[in-house]
Amino acid sequence: MSNDKLWICALGLDIGLKRVGIAGCDGTGLIATGITTMVRSSFDRDVAFLREIVRERRVQILVAGLPYSLSGELGVQARQVQKYANRIAGALELPLEYADERLTSVEAEELMKAGGISVSQNKGSIDRKAAALILQQWLDERRQKIGAIGNP
Repeated sequence: MSNDKLWICALGLDIGLKRVGIAGCDGTGLIATGITTMVRSSFDRDVAFLREIVRERRVQILVAGLPYSLSGELGVQARQVQKYANRIAGALELPLEYADERLTSVEAEELMKAGGISVSQNKGSIDRKAAALILQQWLDERRQKIGAIGNP
């Protein structure tokens, strides 16, 4: 399996009602890191903000966290995320995939607490970290799928 099949520039999104955590991956497509947190405003402003990141990073695909319920069903919040993510992907003319984001915000909070960072004063940091966890999960799953295809 060649490295060029693995490499892809993806942008991870942790979409909330007030903020969107944004993460990107390194040049190898192996490691996701938080980039920033966007405070949502008008849809046009959100698109303009994201378009600049997409351009700078040469993003090829969006990966949005989908908040399944603990039972694995799509609830009201998940449908709102899908609606917003689909609109963003359409406006940016990029493909969109989803990753199960159950408990990523909880995991992000735990990582911050372990690092001695105040959770209540760093909501944007939680969103950014959650986006990185979402994107990392997607990158890891993608690498496993490609590895399985490359090694029958």
